[in-house]
This record gives sequence, C-alpha cells and structure tokens, in this order.
Amino acid sequence: MAIGAEDYIDQLLVKKYAEEKVDNHDNMESMIDPQKMLGAMNDYASMHKNMMLLKQRLNIACYAINARSARYQKTQQLR
Repeated sequence: MAIGAEDYIDQLLVKKYAEEKVDNHDNMESMIDPQKMLGAMNDYASMHKNMMLLKQRLNIACYAINARSARYQKTQQLR
C-alpha cells in the first residue's frame, strides 16, 4: 500500500489543502479535561508496560521449569 497522492486529482488536493490551517483547538472548548485525558493515557501506558514485564518474567520462569523437568533420551544414530 502506497503512502501519498497516487493520481493527479489527489496531488491537486494535497497542494490545495497543504497550507490550510485546521488545527483550531484554541477556539473551542473540549468536553474532556486535557490533564485527565493525559493522566488516563499515562495510567494505561504504565499498566501495559507492567503487563509486558510480567509476561516476560512469566516466560522466563516457564522456560526454567520446562528446562529443569525435561528428560532427554539417547537415540540410535542413523547412518
């Protein structure tokens, strides 16, 4: 999948709207407090990080248990 304008009409639209300013968040009031939103995003990110670390530690523990309980058998070598 390509990124950007692929045909002539898309290229013209990109040129037309390249200088348009649409970021007018200063002119409107948000229904959500930005600090509360950033706090919720921070909580979600730290929870996700902790879950990844917990998963990593659990994988290490499971690998160690499996390695300790493994039983190896000698087999005949085929010639």
